[in-house]
Order: sequence, then C-alpha cells, then structure tokens
Amino acid sequence: MSVLAGRADLTEVVERLRAERSLFHSEADLQHAFAMMVARADPSLRIRLEVPFRDERSTYLDLLVSDAATGLSTAVELKYFTQRLQVDDPLTGEHFDLRSHAADDLVRLGVVRDVHRLEQWSGPRRNGISLLLSNARTLWATSADRPTRDRAFRIHQGRQISGQLVWGDGDHEPNDVTLQGTYTADWQLYSDLPVPHGEFRWLAFEVGAAA
Repeated sequence: MSVLAGRADLTEVVERLRAERSLFHSEADLQHAFAMMVARADPSLRIRLEVPFRDERSTYLDLLVSDAATGLSTAVELKYFTQRLQVDDPLTGEHFDLRSHAADDLVRLGVVRDVHRLEQWSGPRRNGISLLLSNARTLWATSADRPTRDRAFRIHQGRQISGQLVWGDGDHEPNDVTLQGTYTADWQLYSDLPVPHGEFRWLAFEVGAAA
C-alpha cells in the first residue's frame, strides 16, 4: 500500500479522482487535479508543486507532499501519455481533444528515470511515487520480445524492472539507468469510455518507505 506522507492512501486518492474526472487535458492538468485531491483527502498535508531537487542535474520534483507534524514526506512524479482521442467526459461534460504521443519508448524511459531520481531522493522519513496515467494500450499489454531499443525498459503488466537497464545494444549510454530496487508493474483501471482509445489505466511504482 502506497501512502503519501504517511497519511493519504494513494489508491484512495486515485479512486476519488476517477469518481470526478475520467481524463485530463494535459500532464499539467493531471498534476494540478491530483494535488488538489490529495489536499482534500487530508487538509493537514502541505502540498507543493515543482520543488527544486539537485541530483545528478538540477531538476524539479513534480509534487511534494509533507506532514509538518511528523516530518514524513513523499515526492510524486506524474506522467500522462495519450493516444489520439476526442470525447466528452461523462462526469464533467467537458470536451477533450487529446493528441497522440507517438514515442511510447520515451515514456518508458521517462518512467524508469523518474524511479531512479526518486531512489536518489528517498531516505529516512522520505519516500517517492512514480505515477503514470495513459490510454496507450501498448504500455500495459504484453508484447513480443522483439529487439527494440527500449526492450529493457518495458513496463507492461507483471514486468519487473531492476538493476542495470541498458538502452538498445549499449550504444547510447546516456539512456542507461541503474536501479537499486526491484519494481513490478501492476496496472489498474482508471476509466473506460465507449470510444476507441477510451480505456485509461494507471501505474504506480513506490520507492522507499517513509518511516
């Protein structure tokens, strides 16, 4: 069970969110809506967006959730990867016109890099969560073991990622990632709209444990 700052259960937050919204206009829209839902789940938590973090580079954490009373905190990295979709959200009545993100190999790389960054950030009283929401079936469906350049970074249902992940044939070292932990992909249904590409699923990897 993944818990934000020791107080807000991740699955409950997502369940509340999916009861109000079936999809999002953009990654920024998702980040904002998720942050608001965490705040509603537990108003005592402190929520901050785009928090500076210096690891191998100077970057930002998408979301930082913390409990001032206990000192527990959770960094959340969110990604929203979509295929072309035009639909009205039955929950809100909003019209959505989503573009297609063609490079699913790069979103796999991005998720693994998020896990790696969260491993560097996590420690005593700090954990991390990498969260991906997508309607791209290619991400969660088991694929043939073809020699694609991102084969070590696949995150389909049941796949484990751990150790040294090499991009392609090892000919592009900047994309290689070494993970300290072992993580298993377990995709969950988010929404299922009756149109092509209308099924959205979410995937979360928890890094460390805030204790």
